[in-house]
Amino acid sequence: MRQINLVANWVVLFASASLHAQHSIATETPSKLSSSHTSFYIDPLPFQLSLILSPPPARDSDTTTAELNELHHIEAARTPVQITQAQTDDHEEDIFIFESVLGTGFTAEALPVTATLSAHIRKDESAASGSLKKFYHRPRPYQVDSTLHPVCPLNPEPTSYPSGHSLSGYLLAFTLVQLVPEKRQQILDRADEYVHNRLICGVHYASDIEASRSVAYAIFGSLLASPEFQRDLGAAREETRRKLGLPLAVPQQ
Repeated sequence: MRQINLVANWVVLFASASLHAQHSIATETPSKLSSSHTSFYIDPLPFQLSLILSPPPARDSDTTTAELNELHHIEAARTPVQITQAQTDDHEEDIFIFESVLGTGFTAEALPVTATLSAHIRKDESAASGSLKKFYHRPRPYQVDSTLHPVCPLNPEPTSYPSGHSLSGYLLAFTLVQLVPEKRQQILDRADEYVHNRLICGVHYASDIEASRSVAYAIFGSLLASPEFQRDLGAAREETRRKLGLPLAVPQQ
């Protein structure tokens, strides 16, 4: 995410996705969100997320082999501290994963409006990633290579692509940058750490994370176009900045 113009990416991907949605596609392409997942701001997505992503690398591809080797290297090098942090991140999928950036006052209890915004974004993430996971049906790394030793809870279903945690991490990071742009780089760095912990856990491939990053740009473009999201974003911005003792006027970045 280093040196990326986030706004440009959101606009380009959102526009591209919306354009593709106007054309007919193969019948097996998911045309709407899975009925088992309910979105909040995007209902349904006005574009085909599967058109943004290439299919995941084949199970017997050189890419998958290289990614499995990478996971073995990460496993051999991971420390107890890294494992503990990865396990902690595995259990938390809300905007307060960024407490380490914004301080101990950045909590759900202290910021109920921001907590509600976070929960709504998670609903959209779950709806999008749930649909894509079912469509791509990629086995998890430990389902392909039994010599791996994951340290986070296992999912028996082939739901590796894309990574839901990673999609949450990026969407919440992009949102938080809108609230506290002064901490932009620290927020994005923490998001990178959060998603890398999926590899520390041993439950995702690197390409799962990259897929989530691409989807996050597109979804966030859609969120920015939602009046409801903009309303809730404004309320959360005011609440968060008051709590952190920051000027209510957001500085231009």
